[in-house]
Amino acid sequence: MKRVIVLGSSGSIGTQALDVIRANRDRFELVGLSTGSKADVLAAQAAEFGVVHTALGADEAASLVREVEADVVLNGITGSVGLGPTLAALEAGRTLALANKESLIVGGELVTRMARPGQIVPVDSEHSAIAQALRAGERGEVRRLVVTASGGPFRGRSRTELAGVTPAEALRHPNFAMGRVITTNSATLVNKGLEVIEAHLLFGIAYDRIDVVVHPQQLIHSMVEFHDGSTIAQAGPPRMLVPIALGLSWPERLADVDVPIDWTAAQTWEFAPLDDEAFPAVCLARRAGEAGTTHPAVYNAANEQAVEAFHDGRLPFTGIVDTVAAVLDRHEAPAELSLEALSDAEAWARRTADALIAAR
Repeated sequence: MKRVIVLGSSGSIGTQALDVIRANRDRFELVGLSTGSKADVLAAQAAEFGVVHTALGADEAASLVREVEADVVLNGITGSVGLGPTLAALEAGRTLALANKESLIVGGELVTRMARPGQIVPVDSEHSAIAQALRAGERGEVRRLVVTASGGPFRGRSRTELAGVTPAEALRHPNFAMGRVITTNSATLVNKGLEVIEAHLLFGIAYDRIDVVVHPQQLIHSMVEFHDGSTIAQAGPPRMLVPIALGLSWPERLADVDVPIDWTAAQTWEFAPLDDEAFPAVCLARRAGEAGTTHPAVYNAANEQAVEAFHDGRLPFTGIVDTVAAVLDRHEAPAELSLEALSDAEAWARRTADALIAAR
């Protein structure tokens, strides 16, 4: 039986993780829970599962991970505040089921250097798909990774047509119900840019061998192309239950986690290239990722400020990625990567983004 800590237990990933644990009580023992601020939800969850160890906020979550004996830590915290708990889980030797992509992107080499082989199990559906497909061959046989994207609610629109998008429209994701920041990131394609950086860090594949393709149905979650011409695709409903369950049980599969695709029903799947002119966030992420050190952290922090400004009515939709680009243009990376350097870079990026937004 695996002992599990769920961080971000009141969010979408966290509540679905509890659903998986609830259905597999013979496989998992829930020993720790954390939420950002919803103390009432945390108390109800702890009472249901008989959990003694709980935490509010990222700092308490990191302490919880260090102090409570566990086999798996699922990090479902939203935002770069998840970095502390991620590092704590790795340092403590726990298997890290990682849904908090921002901590990997911000931490970069600090995270990958600390992780032992196989210690990080990706929970993002795209990266879980890649991890599953990679089991079909050797790493040296991989030609490229293909990350799929729904295209968001504004697929097919030009940059001019995107200028007047409202916050309410940006929150209408075609396939998933998620929080405000990640849903907005899916609309701008910033989320896909973050996933390209994440794929590079998780799997060690060069940026020029990681492609993004628009697949509106989101039934294929990602693909791996091998050097013999074969492509292995992982397919399933556009839901998170299977990636979450695999994050907890990897490399084993649990039974009856989700309902599979009905292959007897007629259906059409579409694939299209990404419109980099209308949605430049992915190209910008490649630039930040290739620059390395603190650039990915700056990309993420500037975006978080810009998303907040967009929802406050202080920035147009297209201004989100424009602001990120402008902040990256001004960034001078430190000579060495450290936690202090990352913290300073994030703080600088937020100040610079705020100043640029205010000056518009």
